[in-house]
Amino acid sequence: MVRLNEIRENELAVNAPAPTDAGLVFIGRIHTPWTSRLECPRQGRPDGPICEIEIFEPWVAALDGIENFERIEVLYWLHESRRDLVRQSPANDGATRGTFSLRSPVRPNPIGTSIATMVSRTGGKLLVRGLDCLDDTPLIDLKPDRALFTPIAPPQPGDFQTGD
Repeated sequence: MVRLNEIRENELAVNAPAPTDAGLVFIGRIHTPWTSRLECPRQGRPDGPICEIEIFEPWVAALDGIENFERIEVLYWLHESRRDLVRQSPANDGATRGTFSLRSPVRPNPIGTSIATMVSRTGGKLLVRGLDCLDDTPLIDLKPDRALFTPIAPPQPGDFQTGD
């Protein structure tokens, strides 16, 4: 079962430093059917429910052209997640893994990311499938899925660098 804030056997929490302002601006809100972490899916599904991404002014103009992409990457702030676990036990069996080797929402900077399928755009609202976050989740950013995106800007030297 999904947990709220308990520490499982062999998990390790640390005294995390106080957060500092990274200068993030929430550009919108995500509306989903899930109001509890206990019912929220662990991963988004391409055939999951339709969810709404609401973009705030003055950012609506930044959506121009996004409807040309089948999929978008959605970055959001997991506002109800704890931030102090460095080792977690996903199966609740006492075996732990480092937080950075998991897609758990419990992380030092609880940034969530999903690849969502575009359904439609109307003004400042996008309808998508494939999200895995709570209703009213703060939106950080949107980007075309990098697998579908070809840069528009001219190439620069680093674009052609390869390993030795």
